[in-house]
Amino acid sequence: MKPNQNMPEETTCDIGREGEDYAVRYLLASGYRILCRNYRYRRAEIDVLAFREGVLVVIEVKTRTRAFYEALSRSIPRSKIARLVRAADHYVRSNGLRAEVRFDIIQVIRLREGYRLVHLEDAFYFFQ
Repeated sequence: MKPNQNMPEETTCDIGREGEDYAVRYLLASGYRILCRNYRYRRAEIDVLAFREGVLVVIEVKTRTRAFYEALSRSIPRSKIARLVRAADHYVRSNGLRAEVRFDIIQVIRLREGYRLVHLEDAFYFFQ
């Protein structure tokens, strides 16, 4: 019998969910109020919608392992950015919000010894 044969293999969805959970714990500890997770509108999904200091923050979480590290500047194509913007606009209009909106990326890198987190605020300004 092979080691861990009875253990189900970890999927990329499992790794992504784990990274989102870690990112949410970080956000809560940093004073953000989580409004919604996995908000869907048409073909877009916003990982986390949070509120802090009068700003609605749209957060894309990218979870990576050491073996699959990717620069943040290459992690989100322009087409996905456009879908996220439309989904955020839908959320704002549907909820009658009057707040500044900011788009952030949180990259969670899973290492053997734990996690490393990189939080890039106003991320889409960097990708224009």
